[in-house]
Amino acid sequence: MDEIVNEPIVAYQKRRYTVEEYLEMEKEATVKHEYFEGEIFAMSGAGDNHNEIFSNVFGEILSKLKGKPCRPYGSDKRMNIPENTLFTYPDISIYCNGLIHSEFDDDTSILPTVIIEILSPSTKNYDRGKKFNLYKDIPSLKEYIMIESESVSVEAYYINEERNWEINQHKLITDTLTFVSMGFDMALSDIYYYVNI
Repeated sequence: MDEIVNEPIVAYQKRRYTVEEYLEMEKEATVKHEYFEGEIFAMSGAGDNHNEIFSNVFGEILSKLKGKPCRPYGSDKRMNIPENTLFTYPDISIYCNGLIHSEFDDDTSILPTVIIEILSPSTKNYDRGKKFNLYKDIPSLKEYIMIESESVSVEAYYINEERNWEINQHKLITDTLTFVSMGFDMALSDIYYYVNI
C-alpha cells in the first residue's frame, strides 16, 4: 500500500495588473471591466428596467442642464479615482466645467460632481457599500444617487454645509428627487416612467 503524503496546498496567486495593462486590455474587450488595486472585474449587463430608468433620468438631466456648465455622461464614460486606484463606469456621471482626464488615459475622466447608479439585485450591495466608500474619496463629488430598478426607491446622498454626507430617501411614486448640487428636481414618476415594477 502506497503511503499518502500530505503535501501543503499552494494558494493560487491572483495576477496583479498595472493600470497600463488594464487600459490596453479594455481597448480590446467586448464587455466593460472595473479595475481596483491591480485586480480586474467584469461588469454585469443591464436589464430592461435598468435601461428604461437610464433613458428617463439621462434625458431629464440633459434637458435640465442645457446651456449650463455641467454635462451628463452615460455608462461608456470611464472614470478613475486616483486616490484609491478605482477605474469604473458609473451608470450616469455629471461633470462640471469640462472634463479633466486621468494621467493614464485621455478617454478616462476624473473629478465628477454627481454619480448615479441604477441598482440591480446583483450589484446593489456593492453599490451601497464598498463602491460608495470608494466614491467618497473623490474630492469633487457632491452627490451620490442610487436608484432601485426592481422597486420604487431612491437613495440620494449629498454633502451638507458641514462637509458630511446626508441622505434623502424616496419610496413613493409621488415623491420628488432634488439634485441638491445641480439646483433642479425630478419627479419619481418621470424616473420610473415605462418601468415594469
